[in-house]
Amino acid sequence: MSGPFNNKSKSVGTRLPDNADYEVGYAKPPQSSRFKPGRSGNPNGRPKGARNKLPALNEERLKTIILEEAYREIKVNEGHRQVSVPMAKAIVRSLAHNAVKGNTRAQRLFSEMLSSTETSHKRLHDEWLEKTIEYKIDWERELARRKAHGIEAPDPIPHPDDIIIDMRQGTVSINGPMTREEKQGLDDLQAKKQEFEEELAQLETELNDPDMQECRDVIEDDIARTRRLLDLYKEYMPD
Repeated sequence: MSGPFNNKSKSVGTRLPDNADYEVGYAKPPQSSRFKPGRSGNPNGRPKGARNKLPALNEERLKTIILEEAYREIKVNEGHRQVSVPMAKAIVRSLAHNAVKGNTRAQRLFSEMLSSTETSHKRLHDEWLEKTIEYKIDWERELARRKAHGIEAPDPIPHPDDIIIDMRQGTVSINGPMTREEKQGLDDLQAKKQEFEEELAQLETELNDPDMQECRDVIEDDIARTRRLLDLYKEYMPD
């Protein structure tokens, strides 16, 4: 018996023209819709909700969330106006205000937080001062050794002579380059400054040359321009 309700199974495939080399059907999509080699099967990227998956072992997502929230800008009242401040600053300000108003718990918490912050800051400062003193002394000895033995080698950066330590105030200042890139930049500026100084000397010589008096106005303008440039260099690079 034949007809649309025949229980005998028939092929569900659709045969392509005779010149095609395979049949379309289950697990056999048309060639036009198959993935092309070298092309992503998901060109739209990660689907929504993928960010909610558990973080990888090398991720610390909670720390990132906390920091993002801590420094998120919010509006707070300041006098008769609203200003934007980071969330962390607003919380500390609120805590300080409550402490001033006599809230003992806020007073204790604020005092502990202040003490911890100052202690940490002092520790970092002392470590920085100690390491700087060691660096300066070690390199002064090394440079003296090189000089005594006639050893030529690149100077350290920063140079110990550029490190100024005020033991009374416990401060350190560095009056020179901190990196090789900075040193290269300063060396280039110094070379350019020397070129302008040589150019100025040449112009002043030409100004006094009897054979150059016809160009005196031009030379004087060049001298004024060169002196202005040298003033800028000297302001940026004092001797």
